[in-house]
Amino acid sequence: MQKLGLTQSLQQKLSPQQIQFIKLLQIPTAELEQRVEEELEDNPTLEEGKEEPEEVVEEEFDDAEPNDELDVEDYLRDDDFSGYKMQGDGDNEDREMPIAMHNTLTEQLMNQLGYLKLDDRQYAIGQQLIGSIEGDGYIRRDIEAIINDLAFSQNIETDVDEIEEILRKIQTFDPPGIAARDLQECLLLQLERRADDQNVDVIVSKLIIEQCFEEFTKKHYSKILKKLDLEDEEYIKDAIDLIRKLNPKPGGSSSGLVRTQYLIPDFILENNNGELELALNSRNAPELKISRSYSEMLKAYDKSDKTDKKLKDTVSFVKQKLDSAKWFIDAIKQRQHTLLHTMRAILDYQYEYFLEGDESKLRPMILKDIADIIKMDISTVSRVANSKAIQTDFGIFPLKYFFSEGIATESGEDVSSREVKNELKIIIENEDKKKPLSDDKLEKLLKGKGYNIARRTVAKYREQLNIPVARLRKEL
Repeated sequence: MQKLGLTQSLQQKLSPQQIQFIKLLQIPTAELEQRVEEELEDNPTLEEGKEEPEEVVEEEFDDAEPNDELDVEDYLRDDDFSGYKMQGDGDNEDREMPIAMHNTLTEQLMNQLGYLKLDDRQYAIGQQLIGSIEGDGYIRRDIEAIINDLAFSQNIETDVDEIEEILRKIQTFDPPGIAARDLQECLLLQLERRADDQNVDVIVSKLIIEQCFEEFTKKHYSKILKKLDLEDEEYIKDAIDLIRKLNPKPGGSSSGLVRTQYLIPDFILENNNGELELALNSRNAPELKISRSYSEMLKAYDKSDKTDKKLKDTVSFVKQKLDSAKWFIDAIKQRQHTLLHTMRAILDYQYEYFLEGDESKLRPMILKDIADIIKMDISTVSRVANSKAIQTDFGIFPLKYFFSEGIATESGEDVSSREVKNELKIIIENEDKKKPLSDDKLEKLLKGKGYNIARRTVAKYREQLNIPVARLRKEL
């Protein structure tokens, strides 16, 4: 039997202006220009240029006051608005800095496909396979799924044998290793390019990948020797070195085909004789204004025949666009204010570091520290820190670089976890690679240097530095 009951909940709704600001705040400089261009194209009442003092459009707005600044705190705690889910939340908050993509991999593969003597049917299958290749160069989509795709989208009935035959042709394309289904196949494809090379290292390398791949990934060299019936590690040392030089991601940046990463600073910091001067990147401060011609159109409407339905609809459309333009200009200004306010707080907090760029001067700092200073919500600081960068005299850094937890030393002082990670990295770089240090030994060495740190924390920092466990760091 169903039960009826009343529940009371407090739900905060976001206005379109508030959503506008959130979305603008979290995008980096590289994307802002494009976003402004899109708005200029979409809204004819918005123009580039400085606002003119005599412009008076605000009185025509029903819902927006000209000098009302958006209250960030009113909405950054709740990102639900009439079913709208903010794209900047969750995993996207931790996205990397903007990557300017010049994707030529698919184009180059399609060019190579054109050199094969394929009929229209085979070409369509090859095109489908190339379209299934992911950014790192692998095809992870199941062959059966590709067969279904061809049947539904192109009315092509095929089977595994035919798909495999065309796939093998694509796997001969450049870059070597392209269109593999897994790492083992990728490495073998690259070694097969050296089939004419009867060098012992090439032959042993293929045997290792074909017969001892699991042992190779776990660096169980003694098991490899036993499985291949070899007596000494010297027999496989050069072969393993050769495998390590192969490209595990043929579609990635190492192939020189796909991506180039540019870190565009949102802030510029200059040290002028000991005085730190902070400024926004000029690309963060576009000059926008309301179109005078459209605002004057509204004034003319006051003197016109208000019974004209066509004119009334036109004016209604113009008012909507003027509101939208005003909201966008206000959101851009609020974005600039919030960015500078947040960055100045970070600058003050890490002042000693920014004077010289000495990493040891970095203080432990978390999002809450800055949120408390600027009297804003932690999510505001997170949106700024996760997608912005600053140019200094000693390099360009993402703002996330300056945030770290604190670690207590024997003297009772707090040091930045970044300092501990740096020390950990130095220790591992200088270890004996034939007998790499375990996490327990690393913990003892760090404690010997005055850092009170647990073994599980050592493991966490090691993983954050992308350093594998001791067994996988072993070299012959």
